[in-house]
Amino acid sequence: MRNRLFSATNCILLALLSTIVFGGNAEAAEKIAGPVAAELIRVVDGDTVLVSAMPWPNHHVTTYVRLRGIDAPELKSRCAAVRSAAQQAQSTLTDLLKASPVVALTDISGDKYYGRVVAAILLADGSNPATALLSAGLVDPYRGGRKKVAACP
Repeated sequence: MRNRLFSATNCILLALLSTIVFGGNAEAAEKIAGPVAAELIRVVDGDTVLVSAMPWPNHHVTTYVRLRGIDAPELKSRCAAVRSAAQQAQSTLTDLLKASPVVALTDISGDKYYGRVVAAILLADGSNPATALLSAGLVDPYRGGRKKVAACP
């Protein structure tokens, strides 16, 4: 109960701070350029991670982040081939992030699903894991709209 109250209080404070900083302009508050430092908690799938973001000194916000610009195969697909491709994307993303447990979130915005944010992730060496996954052919490009439905071979 205390954690729920703490989260609700944080949300209210964040909304108030955004109104003060952006003067009530919702459009300005829709995207944050970043960078925002974040510690990796876990890789959820091939295009989503759970992080502890640090937007201000000594403040941590735990949130799911969908990697901007990509769409990975679904782990819960009915098709075994799609599930296998999803596991490979997840495994590759996990390997990429092992070398950089602290990342930078940039180009941050809200996501319409699951209460997560969408952001570009930059590793300590400046590389973007979404670009690596695209180059390896493990994910598809995604720019919004309806997702492609993968056919089961």
